[in-house]
Amino acid sequence: MTDLSSTPDPNGDDTGASSVRRSTTGTPRWVKLFGIITLIVILLFVILQLIGAVEHGPGQHIPSGGDVGELIWLFVALQAAK
Repeated sequence: MTDLSSTPDPNGDDTGASSVRRSTTGTPRWVKLFGIITLIVILLFVILQLIGAVEHGPGQHIPSGGDVGELIWLFVALQAAK
């Protein structure tokens, strides 16, 4: 790697300050990091969905061991009471 601090100033000014500037047109590091983390989370979610590790759908809202017929009867009774 080249030591930029020892590079002489092209203007002939030998003050020890380098006039070499870095390009500021690149993507900031935090944007790249955020994008990588977002992609990892999305890929993890897709993989979990494909292997069936995350259940979803209307069946999640029915209590386990509950009879669907009882839920329908309760819903109809509540609607009739209004």
